[in-house]
Amino acid sequence: MKGAKVLQVGPLSERFNRRLAEEYGAEPYWKQADGPAFLAEYGGTFEVLVTSARFGCSPAMLEALPSLRAICSFGVGYDAIPLEAVRRRGIPLSNTPEVLNECVADLAMGLLIDGARRIAEADRFVRAGQWRVGNFPLGTRVSGKRLGIVGLGRIGQAVARRSSGFDMAVRYHNRRPVDGCSYGHEPSLVELARWADFLVLTCPGGPATHHLVDAEVLAALGPKGLLVNVARGSVVDETALVAALADGRLGAAALDVFEQEPQVPAALLEMPNVVLLPHIGSATGETRLQMEELVIANLQAFIDKGELLTPV
Repeated sequence: MKGAKVLQVGPLSERFNRRLAEEYGAEPYWKQADGPAFLAEYGGTFEVLVTSARFGCSPAMLEALPSLRAICSFGVGYDAIPLEAVRRRGIPLSNTPEVLNECVADLAMGLLIDGARRIAEADRFVRAGQWRVGNFPLGTRVSGKRLGIVGLGRIGQAVARRSSGFDMAVRYHNRRPVDGCSYGHEPSLVELARWADFLVLTCPGGPATHHLVDAEVLAALGPKGLLVNVARGSVVDETALVAALADGRLGAAALDVFEQEPQVPAALLEMPNVVLLPHIGSATGETRLQMEELVIANLQAFIDKGELLTPV
């Protein structure tokens, strides 16, 4: 595999882009004036694709890369990659698991506390000079509450560990119970939402979880409930979410992800009981560097041995 030709779909950090170009001769697809025309002429020469959970790889792009032998993706999610087509062609795919678990779990807890105690809203209250006029409305206690987790994978388990510091009772919803897990498994997502004070989403995206959190789940979480999403925007029916918040059927939401990023529904922008972040779950210098290093390690392992270190 020495000298394998690499195509990079979209930009990451300047450091990472420069390293890929200098050490691996990676071609920057995002710089091409006419991407499809570029692939029509040169697509057959590329053997490795470097992409990310954000940029993915469209079915058309995959078809235009007939010599592709591996995909190395930055991030955990791979719902932007046509997985079935990739598997049919026997193309191995790697992602960057484990290294971002702690940062995403930290952010989930931060969003939970912010949404419950209304921290961002209180900050706006002070900046607007409203404190001089009257007192800020009461928030919701975090300690001792009931935490429902949707998707008890690595990140979900990290969130559950953090919740122990707040003396929370924890239950979770998965397709099947997690072996050796001490937390209560709830087969019904609606019943988990009905039980929980806070519902945190840490499940994968993709067709299997598309609009998993719908109007029924939101109604079960209720007018005092808080929804926290650090998973994928596609997991939540955004139209139903906006309606539930507007009607008071859901208490609050704290969101790091959205269905059509970077587009955010205009109605959410106007709601005081919603915390909105620009998909920053793994966005710390330490974690992003580890993710970049793991992408490079996967790429180098494939060039050296024809194998990926963290295959999906």
